[in-house]
Amino acid sequence: MADALEPKQLNTYFALMEAVSLLQHAVSQQLRAEGDLSYVQFELLARLADSAGPLTMTELADGVVYSRSGLTHQAGLLEKAGLVTRGPSADDQRATVVGITDAGRELVAKVLPGHIDAVRRLLFAPLSTSDLDALGGIMTRVRDHMRAEPPRSVSTRRSSKGSGVL
Repeated sequence: MADALEPKQLNTYFALMEAVSLLQHAVSQQLRAEGDLSYVQFELLARLADSAGPLTMTELADGVVYSRSGLTHQAGLLEKAGLVTRGPSADDQRATVVGITDAGRELVAKVLPGHIDAVRRLLFAPLSTSDLDALGGIMTRVRDHMRAEPPRSVSTRRSSKGSGVL
Protein backbone atom coordinates (compact mmCIF):
# COMPACT_ATOMS: atom_id res chain seq x y z
CA MET A 1 0.00 0.00 0.00
CA ALA A 2 1.27 3.45 -0.85
CA ASP A 3 2.10 5.90 1.90
CA ALA A 4 -0.56 8.53 2.59
CA LEU A 5 -0.06 12.05 1.29
CA GLU A 6 1.54 14.52 3.66
CA PRO A 7 -0.94 17.03 5.18
CA LYS A 8 0.42 19.89 3.04
CA GLN A 9 0.13 17.76 -0.11
CA LEU A 10 -3.39 16.68 0.79
CA ASN A 11 -4.51 20.27 1.49
CA THR A 12 -2.98 21.46 -1.79
CA TYR A 13 -4.62 18.63 -3.70
CA PHE A 14 -8.06 19.36 -2.24
CA ALA A 15 -7.70 23.14 -2.77
CA LEU A 16 -6.74 22.57 -6.42
CA MET A 17 -9.59 20.14 -7.05
CA GLU A 18 -12.14 22.40 -5.37
CA ALA A 19 -10.96 25.47 -7.30
CA VAL A 20 -11.06 23.57 -10.60
CA SER A 21 -14.55 22.23 -9.80
CA LEU A 22 -15.88 25.68 -8.88
CA LEU A 23 -14.41 27.26 -12.03
CA GLN A 24 -15.63 24.41 -14.25
CA HIS A 25 -19.15 24.69 -12.77
CA ALA A 26 -19.36 28.46 -13.29
CA VAL A 27 -17.99 28.28 -16.83
CA SER A 28 -20.30 25.39 -17.69
CA GLN A 29 -23.32 27.35 -16.43
CA GLN A 30 -22.31 30.40 -18.49
CA LEU A 31 -21.81 28.33 -21.66
CA ARG A 32 -25.11 26.52 -21.20
CA ALA A 33 -27.02 29.77 -20.53
CA GLU A 34 -25.47 31.80 -23.36
CA GLY A 35 -24.96 29.15 -26.03
CA ASP A 36 -26.62 25.89 -24.96
CA LEU A 37 -23.14 24.31 -25.07
CA SER A 38 -21.36 21.92 -22.75
CA TYR A 39 -17.79 22.79 -21.80
CA VAL A 40 -16.44 20.01 -24.05
CA GLN A 41 -18.47 21.28 -27.00
CA PHE A 42 -17.16 24.80 -26.40
CA GLU A 43 -13.60 23.51 -26.15
CA LEU A 44 -13.95 21.65 -29.46
CA LEU A 45 -15.47 24.66 -31.21
CA ALA A 46 -12.87 27.05 -29.77
CA ARG A 47 -9.99 24.80 -30.88
CA LEU A 48 -11.46 24.53 -34.36
CA ALA A 49 -12.10 28.29 -34.54
CA ASP A 50 -8.47 28.91 -33.55
CA SER A 51 -6.99 26.43 -36.04
CA ALA A 52 -5.79 27.22 -39.54
CA GLY A 53 -8.21 24.64 -40.94
CA PRO A 54 -9.97 21.39 -40.19
CA LEU A 55 -8.40 19.07 -37.59
CA THR A 56 -8.43 15.30 -37.38
CA MET A 57 -10.30 13.68 -34.53
CA THR A 58 -6.90 12.54 -33.24
CA GLU A 59 -5.62 16.13 -33.20
CA LEU A 60 -8.74 17.21 -31.32
CA ALA A 61 -8.42 14.31 -28.88
CA ASP A 62 -4.78 15.22 -28.19
CA GLY A 63 -5.89 18.68 -27.10
CA VAL A 64 -8.84 17.79 -24.90
CA VAL A 65 -9.09 15.37 -22.04
CA TYR A 66 -12.08 13.34 -23.11
CA SER A 67 -12.70 9.75 -24.20
CA ARG A 68 -12.54 9.01 -27.92
CA SER A 69 -16.08 7.68 -27.97
CA GLY A 70 -17.29 10.75 -26.06
CA LEU A 71 -15.44 13.03 -28.46
CA THR A 72 -17.05 11.26 -31.44
CA HIS A 73 -20.47 11.66 -29.81
CA GLN A 74 -19.91 15.38 -29.10
CA ALA A 75 -18.68 15.99 -32.66
CA GLY A 76 -21.83 14.24 -33.91
CA LEU A 77 -24.05 16.50 -31.82
CA LEU A 78 -22.20 19.59 -33.07
CA GLU A 79 -22.53 18.35 -36.66
CA LYS A 80 -26.30 17.80 -36.26
CA ALA A 81 -26.55 21.36 -34.92
CA GLY A 82 -24.75 22.66 -38.02
CA LEU A 83 -21.75 23.91 -36.03
CA VAL A 84 -19.11 21.56 -37.49
CA THR A 85 -18.62 19.36 -40.52
CA ARG A 86 -17.03 15.89 -40.50
CA GLY A 87 -15.60 13.84 -43.32
CA PRO A 88 -12.76 11.57 -44.38
CA SER A 89 -9.27 13.01 -44.53
CA ALA A 90 -7.82 13.52 -48.00
CA ASP A 91 -4.43 12.40 -46.63
CA ASP A 92 -5.55 9.32 -44.67
CA GLN A 93 -8.88 7.64 -45.40
CA ARG A 94 -8.84 6.10 -41.89
CA ALA A 95 -8.87 9.58 -40.33
CA THR A 96 -11.89 11.82 -39.88
CA VAL A 97 -11.44 15.57 -40.20
CA VAL A 98 -13.61 18.11 -38.42
CA GLY A 99 -14.09 21.69 -39.53
CA ILE A 100 -16.03 24.55 -38.01
CA THR A 101 -18.91 26.15 -39.90
CA ASP A 102 -19.78 29.84 -40.00
CA ALA A 103 -22.57 29.12 -37.49
CA GLY A 104 -20.00 27.47 -35.21
CA ARG A 105 -17.72 30.52 -35.42
CA GLU A 106 -20.67 32.82 -34.67
CA LEU A 107 -21.59 30.77 -31.59
CA VAL A 108 -18.00 30.88 -30.28
CA ALA A 109 -17.98 34.65 -30.80
CA LYS A 110 -21.30 34.91 -28.93
CA VAL A 111 -20.25 32.94 -25.82
CA LEU A 112 -16.58 33.97 -25.66
CA PRO A 113 -17.04 37.35 -23.93
CA GLY A 114 -19.00 35.76 -21.06
CA HIS A 115 -16.48 32.94 -20.85
CA ILE A 116 -13.58 35.38 -20.62
CA ASP A 117 -15.42 37.40 -17.99
CA ALA A 118 -16.06 34.32 -15.82
CA VAL A 119 -12.43 33.21 -16.05
CA ARG A 120 -11.10 36.69 -15.25
CA ARG A 121 -13.52 37.18 -12.35
CA LEU A 122 -13.08 33.77 -10.74
CA LEU A 123 -9.52 32.75 -11.55
CA PHE A 124 -7.45 35.83 -12.24
CA ALA A 125 -9.06 38.57 -10.12
CA PRO A 126 -7.51 37.47 -6.81
CA LEU A 127 -4.01 37.04 -8.32
CA SER A 128 -1.18 39.55 -8.52
CA THR A 129 1.11 39.60 -11.54
CA SER A 130 3.72 37.62 -9.62
CA ASP A 131 1.03 35.13 -8.51
CA LEU A 132 -0.01 34.70 -12.13
CA ASP A 133 3.60 34.13 -13.22
CA ALA A 134 4.13 31.58 -10.44
CA LEU A 135 0.84 29.76 -11.04
CA GLY A 136 1.39 29.71 -14.79
CA GLY A 137 4.86 28.25 -14.37
CA ILE A 138 3.73 25.65 -11.84
CA MET A 139 0.70 24.52 -13.81
CA THR A 140 2.68 24.34 -17.07
CA ARG A 141 5.27 22.15 -15.36
CA VAL A 142 2.56 19.90 -13.86
CA ARG A 143 0.68 19.65 -17.17
CA ASP A 144 3.85 18.81 -19.09
CA HIS A 145 4.73 16.16 -16.49
CA MET A 146 1.26 14.62 -16.80
CA ARG A 147 1.32 14.74 -20.60
CA ALA A 148 4.67 12.89 -20.56
CA GLU A 149 2.81 9.82 -19.24
CA PRO A 150 1.62 7.36 -21.91
CA PRO A 151 -1.73 8.41 -23.45
CA ARG A 152 -4.85 6.94 -21.90
CA SER A 153 -5.51 5.05 -25.13
CA VAL A 154 -2.38 2.91 -24.67
CA SER A 155 -2.52 2.43 -20.93
CA THR A 156 -3.31 -1.03 -19.71
CA ARG A 157 -6.32 -1.76 -17.56
CA ARG A 158 -5.49 -1.79 -13.91
CA SER A 159 -7.15 -3.85 -11.28
CA SER A 160 -9.57 -2.01 -9.02
CA LYS A 161 -8.06 -3.88 -6.09
CA GLY A 162 -5.62 -2.13 -3.84
CA SER A 163 -7.18 1.30 -3.75
CA GLY A 164 -5.39 3.10 -0.97
CA VAL A 165 -6.05 6.00 1.27
CA LEU A 166 -5.04 9.41 0.00
